[in-house]
Amino acid sequence: MGGFEIRRATTVPELLAAAPLYDAPPRPEWAAAFLAAPGHLMLIGHAPDGSVAGFVSGIEMRHPDKGVELCLYELCVAEAHRRQGLGRALTEALAAEARARGCYGMWVGVDLDNEAALRTYTAAGAVDEGTFTMRGWTFPPDAP
Repeated sequence: MGGFEIRRATTVPELLAAAPLYDAPPRPEWAAAFLAAPGHLMLIGHAPDGSVAGFVSGIEMRHPDKGVELCLYELCVAEAHRRQGLGRALTEALAAEARARGCYGMWVGVDLDNEAALRTYTAAGAVDEGTFTMRGWTFPPDAP
C-alpha cells in the first residue's frame, strides 16, 4: 500500500493538518466539536514523509429498531497519492472500526458518475444496494 500509515485523528491539530484535502477551510472550533461528538471519527493516511495523504470520516447513526450503523461521510486522497491503494485501505480501516464498535453495517452515498469512488468502494467490499435519489436542505450560516 505504498508505505502509508493510517491513524485515527484525536486532536484538533491533526484535523487541521488535513486542510488541503477538505472542500473548504476547516475551523478549529468545528474540528474540536467533531472530536467531542460521540460516534464521529476520522482516520488519516500519512505518507512515508509524514504528510497527510488522505482521510476518511465516519459518523455513527443510531435508531431504536436498527441499532447502530456507520455512515462513511467523506473520503479524500491527495492527487499525488491516488491509485496506490490508499482509498481502499482507508475504507477498509473504517469498516474494521465499524465492526469493532458493534455496528451492523456501513453505508456511503456516492454519485453514480463518480467512477473512482465506485471502484474504490467495490474493491473494499461494498455492494450495490440500488439507485436512490437524495433531497437536501441548505440553511444559511446564521440560521437558527
